[in-house]
Amino acid sequence: MIPEVKHISPDLELYVYDLPTLCLDTISLINRNLVEICEGESDTSLDAAKLTFLDFLSNKDDTTKIGAVAEFFIHLFLRELGYKQEFLFYNLEERSIKKGFDGYFSQGETQFIVESKSGFESTRNISHKAKIKEAYNDIVSTIGGASKKSAKGQNNPWRNAYNHASHIDVNTKKSIRNNLKELSDLFDQGIYQQIENFNVIPCSSLFLDDEWSAHFSESILAEDDVFFLALKAKTLKVVCITNKTIAAFLAYLEGRNE
Repeated sequence: MIPEVKHISPDLELYVYDLPTLCLDTISLINRNLVEICEGESDTSLDAAKLTFLDFLSNKDDTTKIGAVAEFFIHLFLRELGYKQEFLFYNLEERSIKKGFDGYFSQGETQFIVESKSGFESTRNISHKAKIKEAYNDIVSTIGGASKKSAKGQNNPWRNAYNHASHIDVNTKKSIRNNLKELSDLFDQGIYQQIENFNVIPCSSLFLDDEWSAHFSESILAEDDVFFLALKAKTLKVVCITNKTIAAFLAYLEGRNE
């Protein structure tokens, strides 16, 4: 998938993906990446990984299910852009939604925090802009320690990222693991971080109900740069996906569209 890219400043870019169908090129991309996204460099077969993903989704409500599918496509497209995944898709302790950050990626020694928010087209006042702001604020809250009061914030996000990066099948560089360990120790000591010091990737995925529409993608591409420039970070990559393929993706996992 080739996104439409808007370069807003030297440190700020917007990537917009339209996914009206699960075309052969996208299926091929999924085939090449699904096992590593979910399990790292394991020897699991593609068919077995599909079954595991289906089982993972089977007991989720619709909101949680689209959140997981949204995250999967975010990881898929970031990998295609050349980012290295420094975590496993599933939580380490059990096959559940991953705690802490939704994703932690790298390019060389540069590291990126990823947060994904998603929703249905039918939700009142939904937009990529609103979801991006929500994802950005979640990163601010999480690394700033304020999220300790929330259910998600009961965990040290840096420790969770470190534990994922330390998994042998993730194959993370020691320098990255060391950085995550240091941030984890500081978090435990009550020393929190400012988003201006980090490279962040807030992501929005909107799932269409019936007919395909380019409205949401067009709206975020037309958004005034002032909105994006107000999102302070060391560098900012914004990813927006308008997706009408959830039924086709489930069919793919079930082997019904081969």
